[in-house]
Amino acid sequence: MMIRVRFPPSPTGYLHVGGARTALFNWLFSKHHGGALVLRIEDTDRDRSKPEHTEAILHALRWLGLDWDEGPYFQSDGVDRHRKDALRLLEEGKAYRDFMTPEDLAREREVAKGGASVRRVPRRRAESLAAGEAEELAAKGIPHALRFRVPEGATKWKDMVHGEMSFQNEDIDDLVILRSDGSPTYNLAVASDDADQRISHVIRGDDHLSNTPKQILIYEAMGWPVPEFGHVPMILGGDGKRLSKRHGATAVGEYEEQGLLAPAMVNFLALLGWSPGDDQEIMTIQELIVRFSMDRVLKKSAVFDTKKLDWLSGQYFNASDAPELEPLLTSGLEEAGLATRSELEQRSEWYLGLIDLLKTRARRAPDLVELARPFFSDEVEFEPEAVAKHWLKAPEEALARLRALRSRLNGVDWNPEAVEGVVRGYAEETSVGLGKVIHPLRVAVTGRQASPGIFEVLDFLGRASVLERLDRAIDRLATSPTSSTDKN
Repeated sequence: MMIRVRFPPSPTGYLHVGGARTALFNWLFSKHHGGALVLRIEDTDRDRSKPEHTEAILHALRWLGLDWDEGPYFQSDGVDRHRKDALRLLEEGKAYRDFMTPEDLAREREVAKGGASVRRVPRRRAESLAAGEAEELAAKGIPHALRFRVPEGATKWKDMVHGEMSFQNEDIDDLVILRSDGSPTYNLAVASDDADQRISHVIRGDDHLSNTPKQILIYEAMGWPVPEFGHVPMILGGDGKRLSKRHGATAVGEYEEQGLLAPAMVNFLALLGWSPGDDQEIMTIQELIVRFSMDRVLKKSAVFDTKKLDWLSGQYFNASDAPELEPLLTSGLEEAGLATRSELEQRSEWYLGLIDLLKTRARRAPDLVELARPFFSDEVEFEPEAVAKHWLKAPEEALARLRALRSRLNGVDWNPEAVEGVVRGYAEETSVGLGKVIHPLRVAVTGRQASPGIFEVLDFLGRASVLERLDRAIDRLATSPTSSTDKN
């Protein structure tokens, strides 16, 4: 039998990381086994389902690279089939008509509070009707629901994650399968859709565990093959509570907007509740497909660690080729008004080399833009912390060193090796640590405490730009109120 799995998002909101992780596990499982992934949009909640949410979900899946083999199907298109399945259960005596109103049921339960179980109250009321009375009431248009008749015994299955599972049927209500308005309920619709789409394996979150015995009972009552089930652990925030907006971004689209690389997000999601069995953390998509198996899915909840996500993203930035990152940076530079696409195309070799220099310090696309800013703006934006730490703590020393470097760099052949020789030579001659020379220089040409390698930075800026920035830095420092150095 061909393995067929499904991902059934509800278009009542955007694709959250929990749903994306479920989609990924289904996708990896199907790819690993050469099966098929069915995309089903469960849109039967008409009040909350919106087309824009469906589009956002599809976009997020495409951004992650999670293609599907069939669909998207819409659950609402199967409503007639759902009703037909419910009526068949009624005809076979596996369901019954329930004429109790919610108020009736609440009253009965209140009366029975502290006494016997009221789980079968609707069934007892239905069985108290005379033969044919339920059909007569229904024919008169009296509102009623259809309830599934839960049999005695226990419902068991071997979960792909948790192993042997068992629910006592006496703890399961006779669940409503058709509401009084004729609309199908979740458990009936899902079971019907899974059977119709020949789903062989159901991989979903632990929060669906209580639904599984109900759906298995419907499968068995209808005579449908029961799929294999696997329930993956929930995703928690760093505080051990269920992941929510208070922990930061939860919608996948937000991470795309923040400039995260999609392969890094996929790698990170794969490790939320699954382990390859060794210490390897960075894996390509193909490696994940080859190594993924449900027996390596963990039972305990996974923790969404944003620091680890940033680290992983940084690793992917560093490993990416410049042409892969070029569209991200170009878009950011244009949006920031720092450069146009045509300008960058004219300096393509220099530009791609710059990306290779900057990518080692980037974790998200905006990092690349900020790192690139000193190379596209004539005006240096000084970080107050950088100026305070590397200039104003010892302004006379910083000024003297910048003046000396300005003089020495004026006539040097402009390449990283020659520039490095000048800077190191000056540090050795003056018997000061190299850092005490490099840090004031870095602030002068970039305005920042941190940057890629300073000698490569100087090379990419070019002689004219570096000397001009040194001149302005010297003027700024010489006129600083904290400097008592001769300003001439």
